Amino acid sequence: MIQIDIHKLMLERANQGLSASELAVKAGLGRQTVSRIEKGEAEPRIATIGKLAKALGKKVEDFVSI
Repeated sequence: MIQIDIHKLMLERANQGLSASELAVKAGLGRQTVSRIEKGEAEPRIATIGKLAKALGKKVEDFVSI
């Protein structure tokens, strides 16, 4: 099962100076979706992780653990 490393995602977002809302816009996702992912309330599909990674200029592999 693939799981997102929330801490890595949040750290990269912070390092780039983005708010969760700004990341959501860049990724083409809803603000609530990003918020729920970061709070651990939602398990995103691989496509969603891909959108977040692309918006941060990273690869999916940078944010997942198997």
